[in-house]
Amino acid sequence: MKSTIPDTGVPITPPARDGERQENRHEASLHGEILLRLRDYVVEGNIAEGARVPERQLCEMLGISRTPLREALKVLAAEGLIELLPNRGARVRQLSQRDLEELFDVMAGLESLAGRLACEAITDAEITEIEQLHYEMYGHYLHRDMHGYFQANQRIHESIVDAARNETLKIAYANFAGRIRRVRYSANFARKRQRWAEAMREHEAILDALRRRAGSELSDVLFQHLRNKRTAAIEHLTEPQEGAPASP
Repeated sequence: MKSTIPDTGVPITPPARDGERQENRHEASLHGEILLRLRDYVVEGNIAEGARVPERQLCEMLGISRTPLREALKVLAAEGLIELLPNRGARVRQLSQRDLEELFDVMAGLESLAGRLACEAITDAEITEIEQLHYEMYGHYLHRDMHGYFQANQRIHESIVDAARNETLKIAYANFAGRIRRVRYSANFARKRQRWAEAMREHEAILDALRRRAGSELSDVLFQHLRNKRTAAIEHLTEPQEGAPASP
């Protein structure tokens, strides 16, 4: 039997005791909750684009110290939602119209490819899960719950990317998705069109093509979906802002 003792003399870490395991799980759970709440707070426009992140205020709101807050901010910086400023805290990333055009075009290409690949590999069980997310999202839409709607919406798009079975695509998608998550959320508030209702109709077409595993059709629908989202995001960017509305 092959020995498990390392040849290099590296110290062997003793297994964690039950109490240590529970503490580690608790810390991981707490970190995840802080990150989720902070991400939602930024995505939903509670801090203006380009504005400094109010660390003291957020610590009070979340009931935490500066250390876990800054750990969460590092994750949001890696996702592209905020920028870390050397010795000056952090600020919400501000995107120009050109930034939006380029990012949405890249995302449209990635989601288009994901849709085509997903139709070749997706299982019936995965389609059923996406259907359930779709009806959950529709329920949030009917109740005008933008927060719940957006969460379900993002899970649908991520599920299609997962079903593509392509890790390189998945990594690229995650990299760009974080940078425009806030803008994708705010685009639903564009006043020049009923974007929220328009997006729901597009999702009906996405689900229909996915059920039929119509790869080419789903690819086109997803690409146009992101293009329409880009148009709405730019419209919202150029509209006079009176503060983020609570509902469309």
